[in-house]
Order: sequence, then structure tokens, then C-alpha cells
Amino acid sequence: MSNSIPVHGTCESRFNTVRELFQRSLESGEEIGAAVSFVLDGRSVVDLWGGHYDLARTREWERDTLVNVYSTTKGMVALCANQLIDRGLLDVDAPVAKYWPEFAAAGKRDLPVRWLLSHKAGLCAIREPLPKGSLYDWHRMCAALAAQEPWWTPGDGHGYHAFTFGFLVGEVIRRITGESAGTYFRRNVAEPLRADFHIGLAAENDARTSDIYSVFIGNKPAPSGPSRDTASPPTGPLAEFARAVRDPTTMQGAMLSNPPQEAGAVNTREWRAAEIPAVNGHGTARSLARIYGALARGGEIDGVRILSPAAIARATTEEASGPERMFLGGVPMRFGLGFILSGGTSSFTRLSPNPCAFGHTGAGGSLGMADPDARIGFGFTMNNMHGGIVSAGSTPAVMIDAFYDALS
Repeated sequence: MSNSIPVHGTCESRFNTVRELFQRSLESGEEIGAAVSFVLDGRSVVDLWGGHYDLARTREWERDTLVNVYSTTKGMVALCANQLIDRGLLDVDAPVAKYWPEFAAAGKRDLPVRWLLSHKAGLCAIREPLPKGSLYDWHRMCAALAAQEPWWTPGDGHGYHAFTFGFLVGEVIRRITGESAGTYFRRNVAEPLRADFHIGLAAENDARTSDIYSVFIGNKPAPSGPSRDTASPPTGPLAEFARAVRDPTTMQGAMLSNPPQEAGAVNTREWRAAEIPAVNGHGTARSLARIYGALARGGEIDGVRILSPAAIARATTEEASGPERMFLGGVPMRFGLGFILSGGTSSFTRLSPNPCAFGHTGAGGSLGMADPDARIGFGFTMNNMHGGIVSAGSTPAVMIDAFYDALS
């Protein structure tokens, strides 16, 4: 398949190894369609896209192709919350119930906003069985979470709030601003920065949105070269997690099965239109690199400021670290106020060679990252889901390492 996969865009010559690695990922079948972008001190130095929308490879990935990035969305929601803190509208140490009175139920009266952002609230899943379609019903999901008793004593360790993070933090944003998380993000981040990222995707964008492909969602990876992650069964902590999710009485099982979802839901208009701010952001790699590129240089790019340096320092101070509770086997992760922090011992938290980096990964391999020391913003999006998140040897990891090697 050599030389048969189109790659477009710009890449400064010193970063040609990044282009070569990106091309190789497409030609090997590791990726079907993807994009990668680096912003260095506010300037785009790598902006590449290539491959295809479809398994048959009949339609080329384009400059403005959108794709669902799963939990990489959480970084955008964290940015919104930290912007409200920065503006004095949200007190991170105040009880959630100050802004959302119904949340005080089931012993949560004093639970602080800080624990929502750092995955320490114990609200990873909902016990009360919910009907199909509830994931698209904002008020039903928030009411269920307000009534939910925590799965563990809040503040006593952390566990990844895979789906619920967006409803919990998003409802606080809504109660303060009167706007949904997606609307607030659009008006205060995406539009000012001219960043093509959406939480709640309008139907007019469907024509430029790629489907997601994976054995996990009911369709198959690229026939020319399935990813090594999807070709082999998970092992270690991920295997334990896979076993737990089959039991709906566990928080792992409830997280994935309540409310019930159909295979392939991610590719439907219903999913795209809804605001599920933990997992259904749609964007380009360029948009992620631009947003994180602003955060990497003190919160400003091209004269537009989205956070103050003090707010960034606060947001990236460690709030939780060590083995978390959701992935059985204790996957070590580090969190600030909503952002994953680099520098941990796990590949889940190695965002760059520099320990000061922060951002968020997404299931399957997408990533948005800021490195304030090197003043780098990074984004990677793709439509072929891989079994891990961002691990050593994955497409974004090898391109990040190559980029840093070129800088040295």
C-alpha cells in the first residue's frame, strides 16, 4: 500500500520525521483517517491530515474533517469550569449544592466542586436503572446524579468519572451561567479562538464528520491492517475492567450499561446532537492544538486570552494521584482540576517527555495536550479506535517523541 495513502497539510522541514511517522501509521493500516497538529509558541508548525473517512477508502479525510474524540472532550469542559473560577463566578471549594441545591441529597450536602473536577466525588455511575435514550436527556441524567449516593466516601481516593464527569461539571456551569456546557464553550472558547470544536454538533456539520470504526462499537477496523490494540484481547487492569463491566451491579458495569446504549450509537445524529460533555465532543486536531497552544503560553494566543497564568497554575496543581478506583487493578493517574497531568508512572499519564504537560486523552487514541515549559500545544484525532488510550508506541506518542527530538 506504499505511497497510496494521501497526506496533506504543512510541516516545517525540521519536523519531517513527524510527517513520516504519520504517513507510516496510515500506510500500515494503524490509522484509517487521522490528523495531527503542533502549535509552538503560538505558531502552527505541523498541521497534517490524511487517510479516509471510510473503511473502503473511497473518500479522503479533509482539512476540516470532524470526528468524535471521546474523553478528550473532558479537557474542554475543564477549561470552561476553570474559566468560571478565574472570573470569580465559581468557588472551587464551595459545596456543589451552593450552585445546584438538589445535589445535596444522599449525603452530598458538603461535597465540594473541587472533587467533581478531580474525579473524587464517588459518582462514576448511576445505580437507578434508566431507560434507553436517557444519555441524551440532560435533565434526567442530572436528576439521577443529584439523587445518587456516592459509590465510595467522597474525597477518599479517585475514580475516573467516564460519562458522568460532563453532566456533573456541566450542570454546575449551567446553573451559574444559564447556558449549557456546549453553548458556554462555544461562546467563550471556540468562537474567540476560531477553534473548530463542538459539544453538541449541528446537523449541518454531519457531511464533514467521520464515523468511528472499532470492534467495540459494532463495526470493524480497517481490513488492510487492524490495530494491534483491537486485534488482541486486553490484559492486566484492562482485562479486569472488561470482566467487571459485564456485571451491571458494579460501578464499572453501571457506567457502561446504564443507561443502555446500542452498538454504533456514536455514529448517529442523536449522539452528535446531544451534549454529553464527557465524551461526545467533535473537533479537529488543529482546534485542539490551538486551544492547548493558548494554555501552553499563559492562556493567550493571537491576542485572545482564555485563562490567566494564575488560573492555569491552579488548574494544573495535583489534586489526585495514584491508583484510581474505576479501572480494576489500580491504573495510576494524576489529575488537576479536570485535566490529566503528565509525569506519572503509567502510560495513561505520560502526555509528553516533560512532566509539566497537561491535557486529556480520549478512548481509542485522541489527545489534546499543553506543555507550558516548551510552549507546545498538540492535537491528534482519528477514526480507528484502538484498545488502549495513549500508550507507548501509539501514533500520538511516537509523533510527540519525534517532535521533541527535533527540538533538542
